Amino acid sequence: MATLVLTAVGSAVGGPIGGAIGALIGRSVDGLVLRPGRREGPRLTELAVQTSSYGSQIPALFGTMRVAGTVIWASDLIETRSRSGGGKGQPSVSTYSYAASFAVLLSARRVLRVGRIWAEGKLLRGAGGDFKTATGFRLHPGGETQAVDPLIAAAEGAGVSPAYRGCAYVVFEQMALAAYGNRIPSLTFEVIADAGAVGVATIARAVAAEVTEGTGEHAGEAAMTLDGFAVAGGSVGAVLTTLAQAAGGWFAPGSDGTALTLCDPTSAAGDLPVIVDAGVRAGVSADGRGTDMKVRAVAASDSVPRTMTIGYYDAARDYQTGLQRVRRAGAGPGGRDERIALAAVLSAGAAKTIAAAVLARAEAERVRRTVRLGPGGLARTPGSVVRIADAAGVPEPGIWRIVESMVEAMVTTLVLTPVEIAPVAVAGSSGRVAAAVDAVIGASRLAAFETPGLEDAPLVAPRLTVAAAGSGAGWRQAALLYSIDDGASWIAAGATAAPATMGRIAVVAAARGALLCDAAGVFEVVLARPDMLLADADDAGLDAGRNLALAGDELIQFGRADPVGAGRWRLTRLWRGRRGTEAAIGTQAPGDAFVLIEADAMRTIDLPVAAIGQTVRVLASGVGDTEPVEARCVLAGRSVLPPSPVGLRVALAGNGDAAVRWIRRSRAGWRWIDGGDVPLGEDAEVYVVRIVSATGAVRTVETSVSSVTVTGAERSAGPVAVEVRQRGLFGLSAPARIMVAAAGEAT
Repeated sequence: MATLVLTAVGSAVGGPIGGAIGALIGRSVDGLVLRPGRREGPRLTELAVQTSSYGSQIPALFGTMRVAGTVIWASDLIETRSRSGGGKGQPSVSTYSYAASFAVLLSARRVLRVGRIWAEGKLLRGAGGDFKTATGFRLHPGGETQAVDPLIAAAEGAGVSPAYRGCAYVVFEQMALAAYGNRIPSLTFEVIADAGAVGVATIARAVAAEVTEGTGEHAGEAAMTLDGFAVAGGSVGAVLTTLAQAAGGWFAPGSDGTALTLCDPTSAAGDLPVIVDAGVRAGVSADGRGTDMKVRAVAASDSVPRTMTIGYYDAARDYQTGLQRVRRAGAGPGGRDERIALAAVLSAGAAKTIAAAVLARAEAERVRRTVRLGPGGLARTPGSVVRIADAAGVPEPGIWRIVESMVEAMVTTLVLTPVEIAPVAVAGSSGRVAAAVDAVIGASRLAAFETPGLEDAPLVAPRLTVAAAGSGAGWRQAALLYSIDDGASWIAAGATAAPATMGRIAVVAAARGALLCDAAGVFEVVLARPDMLLADADDAGLDAGRNLALAGDELIQFGRADPVGAGRWRLTRLWRGRRGTEAAIGTQAPGDAFVLIEADAMRTIDLPVAAIGQTVRVLASGVGDTEPVEARCVLAGRSVLPPSPVGLRVALAGNGDAAVRWIRRSRAGWRWIDGGDVPLGEDAEVYVVRIVSATGAVRTVETSVSSVTVTGAERSAGPVAVEVRQRGLFGLSAPARIMVAAAGEAT
């Protein structure tokens, strides 16, 4: 038997225990036994709904609990404006973002730490301590020497800001609100107040300083531990009473005060006092007046609830509420259904076992036995446990608890109920658990590059493309800054686009021509995360632009992607040098960037023409970054320069001259869809041709037609080098080259 003594606990916590003490004074403990539906703990929603009302009750937390807390301070919304765009012919765009700083009170006693945090049901902070949304965060655990939070002191004044000593609270500083409709979201917190499970005795002593442990065996008390518990108002007594009843215990008066008694009838019976039922021994009525008196009565079966439901907090459900229901064996369609709410963290099996125990106790207590004793019966107080002897003085099987005591004419009349052996543990299920995804964000991965225009319409300003991802699957975006003056000034560029599929080249494909499908070449790439995927594409898909990727400085397409393992992919059926990048074929090296070009994953930044030739620095700062991540790109202008001419060929004339002809390309139309010429895409068709003879003499020609003549005199000294560039709105294209043979030699 184990006893937990609560001296004057009624004055400390009030509520049901205070009422229980009053009942004890009246020599009856019937009011101490929690009747389902008559007394219950706090509604479980009280801990799950965040409030900001003055006077809101703050629970004292034990073990590990999930609570919403109370907002005790908040700043006004903090508005930030950023501008992007504004290049030639394009309007600038202003975007606004909002943040807030606020504090939430969690517990009326000290805690150890805060674990996960949920915002609108989704994880704001994961099990690893990583935040999914940008915010500053501080925990004030509730020490008695706790200092005022510096942010609150700066906003309200150090002299008027409370430190909330003895209470645990958290402060969020400039929490980004875009994901929550630009308002402070409803939060819940996993609060670890104590290390491991907490005993009922520990909880009771923390609530009332006068609580002391009784003497005797404490195995039962030690078994009464909870993974988590919330003390709110007068709920302590109600919940302790419920747990005591479910465990085979009850409140009883003792020499030192009120005691919570746990009794195991299989082990404690030998230590119990034995009383003799006088009516049984004498064979006369119990009142001694010569008439029969019932010494045993059984209440109707419908006095016992048909079902018992326990509401509790389930750790398997991320500490959300759970329900376990037990139906009384043999119960018909009628009867009442009862429910008890426990502000405690339990397993599904433990909660269902409690429900079964409550029903078993109610069933046992249908039996009432009345005995009469002489003056010695005054020592038998309500709540005491005894055995009853038969007429021969031999103890009967089982043990009994005194629930009423009445003294009249020196005769003590006791009403007793049998003590039920607690049922064996019952298996329970937490049901289907839809836990919030806890995807780690990790550090940002960043790539900044310039490609020929990826749209059919020509660009009107040089364009930088930024792709980003994260080392964790939970990464979503990062804030961007860029500089075109080597960091002397930085310009906000909003946020990155959707996470890109990106990584590094591990194996470089051999150089091949750009006119045919490369069936032999192989690129192997290692993506930033193993969960990133690549897919195959047939010829129709490739023709439509699928599987376009940047490999070093070359744009490629791949028809087949085979996973090798650990985020490594083998790319074959290659189309090389796409969109005029054939000059980059074969220039890659292991470790160069690989980025899958997808419209929704690319963030583009239009820059002034003066940026051509400059190194653009880009900084990305995501939630998981301790320091901004930087990428650099030399802006060569190929996003706005015309592509180099192709198809250079030489035709010899009889006088020794040679005609060099070519075919222009256009940045206004990469796909040849109608069999006609592509649009010009520039203000005028102009070519700059550089002719270098074998003697080193250089002749430069500007022409508006796609041909030029190399004279016989230039050829007479030996082979002649010819470079052709198209002039565009923003400069010259990359050169297309051909060698013209010396006079008398075949070209």
